[in-house]
Amino acid sequence: MTEAFIVDAVRTAGGRRNGALAGWHPADMGGEVLNALVDRSGIDPAAIEDVILGCVTQAGEQAFAFARNAVLASRLPQSVPAVTIDRQCGSSQQALQFAAQAVMSGTQDVVIAAGAESMTRVPMFSNTAYHQREGVGVGPFSARVKQRFGVESFSQFEGAEMIAAKYGFDRETLDRYALQSHQRAAAATEANRFVGQIVPLAVEGGVHVKDEGVRADATLEGIGSVKLLKEGGVVSAANASQICDGASAVLVVNERPLKAHNLTPLARIVNMTVTAGDPVIMLEEPVFATRKALARAGMTIDDIDLYEVNEAFAPVPLAWLQALDADPARLNVNGGAIALGHPLGATGTKLMATLIHELRARGKRYGLQTVCEGGGIANVTIVEAL
Repeated sequence: MTEAFIVDAVRTAGGRRNGALAGWHPADMGGEVLNALVDRSGIDPAAIEDVILGCVTQAGEQAFAFARNAVLASRLPQSVPAVTIDRQCGSSQQALQFAAQAVMSGTQDVVIAAGAESMTRVPMFSNTAYHQREGVGVGPFSARVKQRFGVESFSQFEGAEMIAAKYGFDRETLDRYALQSHQRAAAATEANRFVGQIVPLAVEGGVHVKDEGVRADATLEGIGSVKLLKEGGVVSAANASQICDGASAVLVVNERPLKAHNLTPLARIVNMTVTAGDPVIMLEEPVFATRKALARAGMTIDDIDLYEVNEAFAPVPLAWLQALDADPARLNVNGGAIALGHPLGATGTKLMATLIHELRARGKRYGLQTVCEGGGIANVTIVEAL
């Protein structure tokens, strides 16, 4: 079996809800990152054999073969097919793993993995809101599923609280982590560490090139003043990921196109793992997925130079650090979703763009990325920077 290489990885700068990117149709955002990969790599766009694009809320402007619409909104020829993937918050990370599997098997040689999500124009849960409001059906969880797990609903917010309780995190611990995320993201922005990965988007008044949610002036007191999501809980909107608009994409190839198109890879895929566990606590699965991925790769956590663990809620990366006895200095070194935003289906390849570019900037070798996902699933991808 051949190997999978990442030739380039790009993302838009994040836009806050009703912010800089609110005027962008999500298919057009997706089209722009596809164009950027072609322009930056110099590859013949007709050589692209598939686009696998992650998107969570497939409704409204993100409905009706959304990935195909992103291709049609790009400069790629209409001969390029596309498919939309929903593995919740790990959708575009799964798109990357599917793309890698395709080129490793030899069934395809050049595949783009991408993600796009406008959480402004297609709000979370809008794909079920109409049905609920009109009394159509009973929702995504049948009585059988709820009976099996003894719950009336499945909630990521409850899952975050359960993890905090299990690992002993209080409000101040979560808030201090959130403050660190903003501080690291602000420092990275100031040092122009994201410049090489960001695709500029034209917006009213100029060009959008900086993540809009980063608060350079964040304070522990300010974060601590935000209302808790649950009375008596520890999770607030300030120590959870920000709603975000954005898109991202990764160009994945095997050895043949490297030679045929004179491409220079940035990284090699070392391991791809996906696991599933408890759908109630839901967000703890990155711990178990990481253990499995490291074992399959014949590595230990000490072999990994940088980690990107999605900051859906502060308890998630903190629990991951504690359970794996990992080095906090290697985790989300340029901040995470608490500061930079979490554009749902775009987050997987967004984090991969950040991880690969940072590995190369620091002269480091191995990176690990993991995302917690609805239903108690988690993806882990290990890469080697080249």
